[in-house]
Amino acid sequence: MILKRKYIIISGIIFVVIVGGIICSVLKHRVRYETTTVEQCTITQVVEASGTINPVNTVSVGSTVSGLIKAIYVDYNSQVKKGQLLAQIDPANFEATVQQNLAQINSAEANMARMQAVAEMSRKTYVRYKNLYAKNFIAKSELDQAESDYLSNMAQVGAAQAQINQARASYKTALTNLGYTKIIAPVDGTIISREIDLGQPVAASFQAPELFTIAQDLTKMQIEVSVSEADIGKVQEGQDVTYTLDGYPDRLFLGKVTQVRISPTTVSNVVTYSVIVGVDNKDLTLKPGMTANVSIITSEKNDVLCVPSVALKYTPATDGQKYKTQGLWILAKNRPVRVNIKTGASDDTNIEITEGVKIGDKVIIGASNQPKRGKNNTRRRGPGMF
Repeated sequence: MILKRKYIIISGIIFVVIVGGIICSVLKHRVRYETTTVEQCTITQVVEASGTINPVNTVSVGSTVSGLIKAIYVDYNSQVKKGQLLAQIDPANFEATVQQNLAQINSAEANMARMQAVAEMSRKTYVRYKNLYAKNFIAKSELDQAESDYLSNMAQVGAAQAQINQARASYKTALTNLGYTKIIAPVDGTIISREIDLGQPVAASFQAPELFTIAQDLTKMQIEVSVSEADIGKVQEGQDVTYTLDGYPDRLFLGKVTQVRISPTTVSNVVTYSVIVGVDNKDLTLKPGMTANVSIITSEKNDVLCVPSVALKYTPATDGQKYKTQGLWILAKNRPVRVNIKTGASDDTNIEITEGVKIGDKVIIGASNQPKRGKNNTRRRGPGMF
């Protein structure tokens, strides 16, 4: 009787061990699904690029004459008015040239007066000889000589007048060059660049050197963005733009596409096009030369059904079929069920579902075979863990 009881106890223990092993094995291989809920969201499609912030209108102020910088009256960030004196090139040589040309005018006018007197004398001689010849008091050759002298002297008067005109033109040029020694602001604005220092020589032999750069209105700026040829077809004037700046990492700025330039730029076989984005800078936060990380909003759909893009990549490990249509796996009664879908717009995170699901459906985005954890062996659950 005792032996029989021992067999019963041993058999019970073996049965419990076997059943426990089976239960553990089932729990171990139980599939746990990670899900997300179909909901409404906004799908925003963007073209991302980078560009440089610059004033809309800038004016380069140069010099057409050469010389040493004698004085500088403005500096970086100076507010200037149209006609204001910015700098002065040493005018000594130009003033001397003006005086020299003035003296040449006086000399030419004096020579003109002398030639006019000579011509008047030769005219009188010619008239007198003409009367004498009419009375046969002189030979014809003397009359001809008097006429020739008169005409020659009149030509000299014309040459003297030409010298006066030339001297006056040179004088006018000298005065103009003297005026160019004063570097004047052509517009109202702000000095954003100064390329000269006191005593520095300015050489304007081949081209006008740039001395200052004036931004006319710093409250209106623009971003010149380089967009690749693959994306330029999506960009149009009037599209909204968001951009960020490294100097203000916590702020999101807004702008608008004002121009899409059709002139291409090719660097290392990469073709890009310039897109101009107009931005407001009333608070003068933006500084010329800042690098902007730009997102051009090419399409935006509000309140559409969407799921994470990763959901389209999920397929149960036990499903080896190949499907001709696009689909999603949803969790119905704790079992994965495939549904055919149609998709629309997408962004970096979500994709629009136009047909096949409804709000509230549980879409499977992943799965694991880990057993359910107890109180002392828990983990944080994802968007939906079953």
